[in-house]
Amino acid sequence: MSLATEGRRVTALDIRARKGGEPIVSLTSYHAHTARIIDPFVDFILVGDSLGMVMHGFETTIPVTLDMMILQGQAVMRGSRHALVVVDLPFGSYEESPAAAFRAASRVMKETGCGAVKLEGGRRMADTIRFLTERGIPVMGHVGLTPQSVNTIGGFKVQGKEDASAFAVRRDAEAVAESGAFAMVVEAVVEPLAREITRSVAIPTIGIGASPECDGQILVLEDMLGLSDWVPKFVHRYGTLAGHIEEAVKAYAGDVRKRAFPAAENTYAAKPQAETPRKRSGA
Repeated sequence: MSLATEGRRVTALDIRARKGGEPIVSLTSYHAHTARIIDPFVDFILVGDSLGMVMHGFETTIPVTLDMMILQGQAVMRGSRHALVVVDLPFGSYEESPAAAFRAASRVMKETGCGAVKLEGGRRMADTIRFLTERGIPVMGHVGLTPQSVNTIGGFKVQGKEDASAFAVRRDAEAVAESGAFAMVVEAVVEPLAREITRSVAIPTIGIGASPECDGQILVLEDMLGLSDWVPKFVHRYGTLAGHIEEAVKAYAGDVRKRAFPAAENTYAAKPQAETPRKRSGA
């Protein structure tokens, strides 16, 4: 049973306590209406900076701003009632220093009401994660493929295939766990390594293109619903909504052009006018 069905908002501590237990379920959301739909079934909702690609058509997440994250975080909080809401810190909002990260993270939490933030990076961000958690901000880490670093890692590539890469990812995961993060996303990491990391760190791992042995899984909602033109290998399409939407829009357009819509039941009738009494004539 999802923690989100217990009648209260899930917290970062609840997620942390799920290490080694029932798998943690998560999806992304950027809107109030999708958050409302998925809220009863997931343990946490990630307002990911993937909204830059999914909602705005950017090629990467790099152009996403803090204001964009806050706006969509507010929407998801309004649409959800039970799941923990985690909001990504976008590129450029936290890398400069722990103090800069605190300013960005505290603004996100104040203005959205979310329960945690997520940031990318392993060893290089360990001091920042520690700085934030010591000051009351729950942090979810993110290791493996870190999309905000796509320009320095050479694209969206699977991590851990070679010994050197595997060693680096392993050390990043250990650093995140030891720095005070309550959980970490493990993205696009070869399965044996993701399994090993899950077994070795003390906090939950949330896999995306990683291992079924991770403590939980996350997918981009639009990918798993079949709304994206292209999806990575690790995505299973649980729906094919793009085709249904296309059919519905085609039918709507046809009805409008035939003047079949709006029909009588879709319009408002005028209020009947009361009959005016006639005056009598004569003496």
